[in-house]
Amino acid sequence: MTVELDTLAAPARPGSGRASLRRLGELAQQPVLVASWITALVVIGWAVAPRLFTSHSPYGGDSAASFAPPSAEHWFGTDRLGRDLFARTVYGAHTTLTATLLAVLIAFGIGTVVGLIAGFSGGIVDTAVMRLVDVFLAIPSLLLAMVVVSVLGYSTQNIALAVGISSIASFARVMRAEVLTVVNQDYVKAAYGLGGGRPAVLLRHVVPNSLNSVIALAALEVGTAVLAVASLGFLGYGAPPPQPEWGLLVAEGRDYVATHPWPSIMPGLALALVVIATHRISTSYRKEHRR
Repeated sequence: MTVELDTLAAPARPGSGRASLRRLGELAQQPVLVASWITALVVIGWAVAPRLFTSHSPYGGDSAASFAPPSAEHWFGTDRLGRDLFARTVYGAHTTLTATLLAVLIAFGIGTVVGLIAGFSGGIVDTAVMRLVDVFLAIPSLLLAMVVVSVLGYSTQNIALAVGISSIASFARVMRAEVLTVVNQDYVKAAYGLGGGRPAVLLRHVVPNSLNSVIALAALEVGTAVLAVASLGFLGYGAPPPQPEWGLLVAEGRDYVATHPWPSIMPGLALALVVIATHRISTSYRKEHRR
């Protein structure tokens, strides 16, 4: 049931401090989770304030330093134009993560509303909406995103919209399943018995108690969206050169992998670490939710 306002305003219990210390102790026993959070926070820092992490320009290069290997001066090495790859990776985080966040927000917002309408309405509305969702689920998400970008035009914003649209069906499915579970709970039936109308029951009981699993899915979808945005950028659907974007950085070095592997490997490694970190954080959230 929903938490009452007086409960929210209640003072902390004496044991709350010990509980916090216990949770910190549990976190210290999970080094992979700690490393995942550190990775996520560092990459967010790259996106928000890239100049704090590198003094090199992501656009200017030195032709004499073309394909310089990783070193103390150039942590990720340089590309064929002598541009610092670490700087381009850091500045590319803003482009990739902005598109990722927008995509997840689009999928979360629209998918949650669609699933809520289907699960709460029932009957022919539920059947019609979910058959449409099944059509979207039957189409590979990357293929659907490519079609949307091809229609809208190539840009980072359109990639975000395309990835968001391709993920709506997953959120709708999860939200509908949660709503169907909640509407059959005793407290919802009691709310109706006490004279509560459908809008009041929906807003006060169904929505708050159906969102936990959808939020966990959103955390998981961040990693999936990062990979999808980078994949579309790799295929040339995203930001045009010389704008740094992780998928584009990997694509720019693919012709030189045999002789100079770092232009593709280093940005690809950063991409992989972000996806793994977000997946680990999402898994931890789901475990906490089940307790």
